[in-house]
Amino acid sequence: MASSELELVRELIGLNWHTRNGDVEPRRVAYDRAQEAFGDLGLPPGETVVIGDCSAEWVRPAQEDGRTLLYLHGGSYALGSPQSHRHLSSALGAAAGAAVLALHYRRPPESPFPAAVEDAVAAYRMLRERGCPPGRITFAGDSAGAGLAVAALQVLRDAGDPLPAAAVCISPWADLACEGASHVTRKEREILLDTEDLLRMAGRYLAGTDPRNPLASPAHGDLTGLPPLLIQVGSEEVLYDDARALEQAALKAGVPVTFDEWPEMFHVWHWYHPVLPEGRAAVETAGVFLRRATEEGER
Repeated sequence: MASSELELVRELIGLNWHTRNGDVEPRRVAYDRAQEAFGDLGLPPGETVVIGDCSAEWVRPAQEDGRTLLYLHGGSYALGSPQSHRHLSSALGAAAGAAVLALHYRRPPESPFPAAVEDAVAAYRMLRERGCPPGRITFAGDSAGAGLAVAALQVLRDAGDPLPAAAVCISPWADLACEGASHVTRKEREILLDTEDLLRMAGRYLAGTDPRNPLASPAHGDLTGLPPLLIQVGSEEVLYDDARALEQAALKAGVPVTFDEWPEMFHVWHWYHPVLPEGRAAVETAGVFLRRATEEGER
């Protein structure tokens, strides 16, 4: 049974803090301010670093044990930033016992595909150049950021880079063609996403690229050789089938994958962890997975 706080969160989402339609820039501003609804969470400002053509933010300082989490925010590729997800990335880093580097990857329409993938790859390589062992690095991302994480892993694998210890995919947007049946079967149950808006945002990001390109839609990719994945998804999501398709791609490739379905939960419910018990529990589950993966990476 879901917590009593779930209905309050549904009402909060109903306030529609970032509209589904309209220009990108006002939506970006609204998204970056959305966590203010939770009040003062006492999060210190991050330390900004420049990585090639983009930037990133150290949300949590370096840890003595060297664990580092590269976090890739969601927002349909065009929205979101380290600021909009600071409360989530910092909580996940705390659960994983890791420093957090939150990437501010380039976004469409200014910088369409594959700019974000290039930035994620560059961020990982920067961590390696700074001396972070691959077995102590993990990836995590939500929604578009989850798909981006798996895309970057494919590029790194193909280039022969040592891969990170594991990746967490929260409510992954893994098929930018939005062909999963859950876009229809869960349309009335979804409280956050709108498929038509997703397709518009995908068009901005792809800028003419085939949506089945595996670096845009990793559910269509060959995931052979990738590190262990944790896929977390809510039962009510229109992207439910994206999560299943990503799981099947991992299984087909022999990648260790854990599919973690949460009853009655919606898209990236983790984002509401300050007020939603299920969000806090999901963050803790992901943190345990990442912590164990980095412990195994030491061996």
